[in-house]
Amino acid sequence: MSGKPTYEERLLSPEWDPHWGDETRAVRAGQIRSQEQEHSEALYLTSSFVFKSAQEAAQRFAGDLPGNIYSRFTNPTVSMFERRLAALEGGERAVATASGMAAIVAVGMATLKAGDHVVCSQSVFGTTTTIFEKYFARFGVSVDFVPLTQLDAWSGAIRPETRMLFVETPSNPLCEVGDIRALADLAHAHEALLVVDNCFCTPVLQKPLQLGADLVVHSATKFLDGQGRCVGGAVVGNDKALMEEVFGVLRSGGLTLSPFNAWVFVKGLELLPLRMRAHCENAEAVAHWLRAQDWVEKVFYPGLEDHPGHALARRQQKGFGGMVAFRVKGGRDEAWRFIDHCGWFSITANLGDTKTTITHPATTTHGRLSDEVKAQAGITENLIRLCVGLESQEDIIGQLERAASHLK
Repeated sequence: MSGKPTYEERLLSPEWDPHWGDETRAVRAGQIRSQEQEHSEALYLTSSFVFKSAQEAAQRFAGDLPGNIYSRFTNPTVSMFERRLAALEGGERAVATASGMAAIVAVGMATLKAGDHVVCSQSVFGTTTTIFEKYFARFGVSVDFVPLTQLDAWSGAIRPETRMLFVETPSNPLCEVGDIRALADLAHAHEALLVVDNCFCTPVLQKPLQLGADLVVHSATKFLDGQGRCVGGAVVGNDKALMEEVFGVLRSGGLTLSPFNAWVFVKGLELLPLRMRAHCENAEAVAHWLRAQDWVEKVFYPGLEDHPGHALARRQQKGFGGMVAFRVKGGRDEAWRFIDHCGWFSITANLGDTKTTITHPATTTHGRLSDEVKAQAGITENLIRLCVGLESQEDIIGQLERAASHLK
């Protein structure tokens, strides 16, 4: 016997060194080569897989023999994305999903039941609020929303039936920073899970599992892809039983990431460390420039020293991210006028793109929230969200200057 691993063994074993840096993991971790020995990751566009015998088929379906069965829940290209993302997050396993929202739904379905209670930060993505407040509520799950940065509020909202603390940090769109380690300690003291949406930092800038989080969710549509090409998501964790529950929801519920999208994300991850450094550099330059303008009421960026979360962000992040929010002086009319004169900026609610994107949160990403909830979350009519891309800093600032000239 040669002692070489079989294809099935290679499929399930993490082929990466824990001593690798993020740059190496992003390029090398998790690749599965076929018998053709292709250098670039292969794209397996197939709905099903063929078995060598009826007995092998039965063993695969029974779980006695590892390997692919059906692309709703097993596909080599999707597995490569899962393994690579898990390696970057420092997690044991990732489960890929059809979207970032599908990842959140999968976590809720895997961990919550009627009568359970969730404590969630106020400043999460608007659709996340809708999922908890409207749809999970239909199945008997209750939720309280608390200010992200007020630990006493989190503690005060916990009940005996609380099973989950859900946090998005940095927040969307005000870039507030939550203390992941403190929230993990609080959750575990009450036998609850801490789930962290790590969409805006990515594992390159922040590793919530190392800070005590139980599960990490991603919208791969954003920075993980990096070029706005595909929609997808993922859940990452270390607890084998917990991740098996998440996988069970995917297997039965069909919240499935397509192999093509998974392949795009695999290639997107290769340049993630380089892209995130460039996003951070550009965003920090833009934030400092905005703060010096007399037509700007306030700038929200954790890289600014006067940001309330600056010190915490320095401790738990490797960079401050690519998202900047700011309030222009005035109201909705001024905000819309500014956005409409930003030239080649992309007016879109998506973010995490190489292209700079701009949007008005109060009427787009958070537009379905009530006025009361928007006020609590700081989503004002004069607030603009800017996700700073990879164009030159001078050109980005030049566009901002030209748009500002229309406010006078």
